[in-house]
Amino acid sequence: MRKIKKQDALDYHAGSKPGKIEVVPTKPYSSQRDLSLAYSPGVAEPCLKIAETPDDVYKYTAKGNLVAVISNGTAVLGLGDIGPLASKPVMEGKGLLFKIFADIDVFDIEIDATDIDRFVDTVKAISPTFGGINLEDIKAPEAFEIERRLKAELNIPIMHDDQHGTAIITSAALLNALQIAEKEISKVRVVVSGAGAAAISCITLYCALGVNPKNVLLVDSKGVISTDREGLDEQKAKFAVETDKKTLQEAMIGADVFLGLSIGNIVTKEMLKSMNKNPIVFACANPNPEISYTDAVGARKDVIMATGRSDFPNQVNNVLGFPFIFRGALDVRATEINENMKLAAVKALADLAKEQVPLEVMVAYGETNMSFGKEYIIPKPLDFRLITAVAPAVAKAAMDSGIAKNSILDWDKYKVDLDRRLGRDNKLIQSITQRSRMDPKRVVFAEADHYKILKAAQVTREDGVAIPILLGNRERILSMIEEFSLELDDIEIIDCRHADEENRRNRYAEVFFSKRKRRGFTYQEARKIMRERNYFGAAMVESGEADVLISGLTRNYPATIKPALQVIGTDPKVKSIAGMYILLTKTGPLFLADTTVTYNPTAEQLVEITALVAEAVSRFRLQPRIAMLSYSNFGSSETTETIKVRDAVRMLHEKFPDLIVDGEIQANFALNKELLSEMFPFSKLVNQDTNALIFPNLEAGNIAYKLMQEMGLGETIGPILLGMDKSVHILQLGSSVREIVNMITIAVVDAQTR
Repeated sequence: MRKIKKQDALDYHAGSKPGKIEVVPTKPYSSQRDLSLAYSPGVAEPCLKIAETPDDVYKYTAKGNLVAVISNGTAVLGLGDIGPLASKPVMEGKGLLFKIFADIDVFDIEIDATDIDRFVDTVKAISPTFGGINLEDIKAPEAFEIERRLKAELNIPIMHDDQHGTAIITSAALLNALQIAEKEISKVRVVVSGAGAAAISCITLYCALGVNPKNVLLVDSKGVISTDREGLDEQKAKFAVETDKKTLQEAMIGADVFLGLSIGNIVTKEMLKSMNKNPIVFACANPNPEISYTDAVGARKDVIMATGRSDFPNQVNNVLGFPFIFRGALDVRATEINENMKLAAVKALADLAKEQVPLEVMVAYGETNMSFGKEYIIPKPLDFRLITAVAPAVAKAAMDSGIAKNSILDWDKYKVDLDRRLGRDNKLIQSITQRSRMDPKRVVFAEADHYKILKAAQVTREDGVAIPILLGNRERILSMIEEFSLELDDIEIIDCRHADEENRRNRYAEVFFSKRKRRGFTYQEARKIMRERNYFGAAMVESGEADVLISGLTRNYPATIKPALQVIGTDPKVKSIAGMYILLTKTGPLFLADTTVTYNPTAEQLVEITALVAEAVSRFRLQPRIAMLSYSNFGSSETTETIKVRDAVRMLHEKFPDLIVDGEIQANFALNKELLSEMFPFSKLVNQDTNALIFPNLEAGNIAYKLMQEMGLGETIGPILLGMDKSVHILQLGSSVREIVNMITIAVVDAQTR
């Protein structure tokens, strides 16, 4: 796992706009009429409707999709009681997770109140704003009483995720681990290290699933919680048992299950060896588990292990639960989150882990055979099926419990709606990043004397994505590393102009000369040109001494691509190359080409460009659905430009009959399924979500992507160079560090697939 540096974290949160979330209007507001509808006088009409029928608030306002993440900052992450102001970054982060995983809007509310009565009164007073409340980072035992009172006094879903989230995820893991270990839940002995809110909630849910409370030993900082302990609070006293065991070490002897919600490294190998056959160990302390994964599997080959870490199997991550639990609860307007809904989430998660894992999920984690077993007892956080598995289960449990004010009648349609509302933009980058880490490649940077390049090199090395090689003046690069306090120790730096590199220059020159001797180059010119970094870097990739070339931050596109074409050349199977941008939108990624290379492609070149894009989209584990754009719709205009696109479509249909591609078509019809279906029901794109746009010429493509980029329609990545024989990618002039990092990540995956 990449170690997050203090300044990186501060820079991320400060950024161009402080914080991580914002409010975005959902209705038009560009005209005076729009504003009159949004506010006075138009706003009076929904106000009167709601005054007459209070439930209409869900019809006319955002309440039904709005959750409050509320904390007083008394138990923040691993930071403890740092107060409401200091807790705000965490609450904003929770809001971000709600949005990207379940499309739930969030206002974070930090309350300056440690008194239970004051806290409860404050939440009750603001509750009409929200469709649900997520309590967060409130210390025990106050957390229990706060949640109990709010659930009793309000009629909207309320959950303290620190308690119930961990309980739900580990309960799902427990059910599956017990099945693998061939143990009966009613007979297993359970040891729990830690006695806070999460631990109490876990035990409660385990017992609801069938664990015998008499078989549970709860251990806090003072030892085993037994009936002869004095001064126990109400929650701990519920789980006090008669036992002569006093310490964690004694409690572990003969145990079947260990749950750690305490501090790192308190369980030894010897303690683990004292457990029963096929021990189940959930060591959830972060960042260091109660016993490390390496020590646990080293001590017991039969152990079934889960931790809170993403770099080992079976990560216990609350994001598997809370977004989808609230999604289901909100969609049926549940008046609470009850035990039946939690149990439904548990069973949905457990069942999902037993299903065949989609290829996209395995690719995202660099796995080739991910299936139910000791190393896969709970789903992965990036599994796109989570929302359609958990949210419907929770919604149905609410309906069956009689606490749902809305009913879902068509469950298949509901699942389709869930998929549609959850765009795939963030998932794509997460998937690519996971894949790149599995086999990082050597990336040579031709412009390493630039701060952005050096910073991107540091980030991708720390992320385990790339092995950077820096080209440029050594003294200048080292000076910049020191000036900007960059951590690039032991990075290879090559000054291709230095005398020390003469032998390598000569070797590269011979290869280059052999390729270009009949294209106007002499050997002396080849030697001279290898002093230029773009040629030298391309030669490193061509010779196999690097896997990827990244350049173009400070030079125009033609000047950067020319050396790569001359040294490396195109894939032997293609005649054309193309530049493709990825636009990450709310509804998923949109691939745009050609945006950078071919000025006015022929019909044959459009066919080749389209084939390159289809192959690239497929490498991202997405089915290409391609629209060939024009200002004409299926013959509505007869000009040279439109006929060219029409001919390309005809050739594509003949050459690739299974490819979903059609045109010539205008952009609005390509992106609007309803409009397309109404006007052109014969099209191959009917009922398809178009994800790739092929432009008729470079002018149209370049203008389109730059307009989309500047209008903020989504984050762009590119240009991605298609058709080269090796992995070469040219940056956009002035790219940000984030854009460079994204490009490097994609380039590494490109090199992997080759």
